[in-house]
Amino acid sequence: MPTATTAVRYRWADLPKDRPMDLLERRRIIGQRMMMSEVLLQPGCHVPTHSHENEQFAYVVRGKIRFGIGAESGSEREEMVLEGGEVLYLASNVPHSAEALEETLVLDIFSPPSETTGIDQD
Repeated sequence: MPTATTAVRYRWADLPKDRPMDLLERRRIIGQRMMMSEVLLQPGCHVPTHSHENEQFAYVVRGKIRFGIGAESGSEREEMVLEGGEVLYLASNVPHSAEALEETLVLDIFSPPSETTGIDQD
């Protein structure tokens, strides 16, 4: 993890990948107060509804993805389809799900950083 007095250069291609679920691979950079994840979702990848303490910006670099926002069975649940160039902001603890409608590359920015997010939990 970088310290408050460092400047560090990263190259996504040089960072290790992990696969916390089927059809999804991720690379992460974890700092002291935020973290970035490059997430590649294959068509049909479904991220179940989850929430986390982190605030999250999801920048869709390319592709198309459907987000479900709100509790799974809640009357206020809504769906949003985002395409390349669009950003979704999720406040802390907002339940959400995602489904890749085609191969989709997302840059997620989280604050505060954490070793796990909703997709890492059971």
